[in-house]
Amino acid sequence: MNVPSAQSAVLQLLDGERIRTLLFAYAFHLDMNHPAQLASLFTEDCEVVYGPGFGAVGRPAYEKTLSGIGAFFEATSHHVSNIVIDFTGPDEAEVRSVLYAWHRYRRERPDGDCPLRTVQ
Repeated sequence: MNVPSAQSAVLQLLDGERIRTLLFAYAFHLDMNHPAQLASLFTEDCEVVYGPGFGAVGRPAYEKTLSGIGAFFEATSHHVSNIVIDFTGPDEAEVRSVLYAWHRYRRERPDGDCPLRTVQ
């Protein structure tokens, strides 16, 4: 069993909290319809795929994709839970969580919720 030193354990605790905060910030800015703040959570070379034909490559393209979402949804509510963080190296971690999303649409479909999904 690999037991981390006290210093590395404290750093992992801090990094874990930063990761959780990032996941919660994503849900918050998505629900508040803040495209610029949401895009700023991603790296410049990000690739985001929400489904077939809906996503973007690169932060500017992602922000542009998000700019039209406010016209589509009256309200959204995203809930992040079951966050598991496995540190695989000093500067690397694998993260998984469950996301529940509820949507009130402005047009084209009735209100609905999305099934729980594991996000990695």
